[in-house]
Amino acid sequence: MKQDKALLVVSFGTTYPETREHTIGAIETALALAFSDRTFYRAWTSGFIRRKIRAATGEVIESVPEALTRMASDGVTDVLVQPTHLLVGEEYDKLRGELMNARHLFSAVSVGRPLLAEEADIDALAELLPSLCPQVAAEDMAIWMGHGSSSLRMPVYVILNDRLTENGSDNHAVGTVEFDPGFDDVLERVKQRRPRRAVLLPLMVVAGDHAVNDMAGDGPDSWRSRLICAGVDVECVFKGLGEYEAIRALYIDHAREAEEL
Repeated sequence: MKQDKALLVVSFGTTYPETREHTIGAIETALALAFSDRTFYRAWTSGFIRRKIRAATGEVIESVPEALTRMASDGVTDVLVQPTHLLVGEEYDKLRGELMNARHLFSAVSVGRPLLAEEADIDALAELLPSLCPQVAAEDMAIWMGHGSSSLRMPVYVILNDRLTENGSDNHAVGTVEFDPGFDDVLERVKQRRPRRAVLLPLMVVAGDHAVNDMAGDGPDSWRSRLICAGVDVECVFKGLGEYEAIRALYIDHAREAEEL
């Protein structure tokens, strides 16, 4: 039976099947349950990852334009789109452009914002992060590793660091793989605090390649190796943000806000 209302969940994608189920898949399931009056569709924005999965397993995952075209063909007129993106950046801008190009196909299109689109979102995450790693004691230090982006509208990671300190969680530090604040900034915090151990966690929706290699790899350039060389005991947590129910609830809130506009 055709349904005129649909939910489209858009992700970058991942080639790691074990983390896909627990992160992207978990967010999709939570959103589909929250909006059970809408037919569920998915799309991934990375063409490279979609092609790699199709070559390896035969699974076909649609791009955003492909999913929108199929929805229109299925008789959908009202579309609610929720990206699983962390930030407002290049990928989100691309999504907005693709939705604009297909806007004429539908009577209504609503788009939820990424996890950290506004300062209020950063405040909410800063309140939440310490509860996601109860194994981090006061004498330990939690180090959250993000990817970073050159196209941010605001210095998300800097603000998040500041909010954690202001909230009294100054044993939590945020750094990024490619931009500011970087590993050297994190290491300076570690040297000042001199924790019993450092717990490395991905500040990413999916605990994929960056978590496995850049964060916890055996090579000399990984954050784990560099911290060990600095004389710090290190524990690595391979758990993407999508695995936490409280994070999934934030995405649901963003989608609900978009639907109600």
